[in-house]
Amino acid sequence: MTRIAYFGPRGTFTEQAARSLAEGELVPYDSIGLAIAAVRKGETDAACVPVENSVEGPVTATLDGLAEDEPLVAVAEALLPIHFSVLARPNVDAADVRTVASHPHALAQVQRWLAQNLPSARHVAAASTAAAAIAVRDGEYDAAVVAPVAVEHYPLRTIATEVADIPDARTRFLLLRRPGELPAPTGSDRTSVVAATVNRTGALSELLTELAFRGINLTRLDARPSKGGFGEYRFFIDFEGHVAEPRIGDALAALRRRCHLRFLGSHPRADGVRPSIQPAAGNEDFVSAADWVESVRKGDTA
Repeated sequence: MTRIAYFGPRGTFTEQAARSLAEGELVPYDSIGLAIAAVRKGETDAACVPVENSVEGPVTATLDGLAEDEPLVAVAEALLPIHFSVLARPNVDAADVRTVASHPHALAQVQRWLAQNLPSARHVAAASTAAAAIAVRDGEYDAAVVAPVAVEHYPLRTIATEVADIPDARTRFLLLRRPGELPAPTGSDRTSVVAATVNRTGALSELLTELAFRGINLTRLDARPSKGGFGEYRFFIDFEGHVAEPRIGDALAALRRRCHLRFLGSHPRADGVRPSIQPAAGNEDFVSAADWVESVRKGDTA
């Protein structure tokens, strides 16, 4: 049976995402790093981890985990609406809540709701939303802000559901595997890389120019310290398209000439958005141009 590691414990949004991305035995790990390491060690076949939130931005533990150690590739993604539930022990009413726990990202996304509905509660950071639910179950805190799936795992009372200061907040999750056969292109795909450049003027601009020259649209750009010299960064770049496409392959080759490049995967986009292709930047244009060069090499200059 396929085993899928995920950032646990049970009852997190990551568990919800993992359920939607793969069938098999879901195995919770206490941190994103441990879930990623489980795939590298062969303990599991895949790992489901969060990569970015529309409110709080990139999940740095995932980015760092992908940039270091043995390569892994993303083969699928899920995009989950982030609406929380507030759970308490069975004998605790909303008026009795004096402490409310959750992951810092979750607390940041419900600040207004907590101020209006639990104004006397002190906010406490937890390792995850599910860890907060466990702490409430064990009597450490009065209430927890959690993923809706948590109510399936913990004997707690629901005080509120569909809680979110920003109704359309979403988190994107990746399904990671060891390198191998990639998902076939669908026409609505995303390719991810991490680029390590030397610290000099224009280094990042040169990389982005290679994509712009080929009419390739970025969907995400993040920078993380390389953990080497001060001021040295890695750039995490997502863009439209699939490595199997001639225009994307051409772009990757150009990027590889300019920097140390790690390929992080090509997979279908969860939102189904198709790229808008600029004039002379379609795959057929790249094929035609390559065919012309080959004909010139053979002596046909027509």
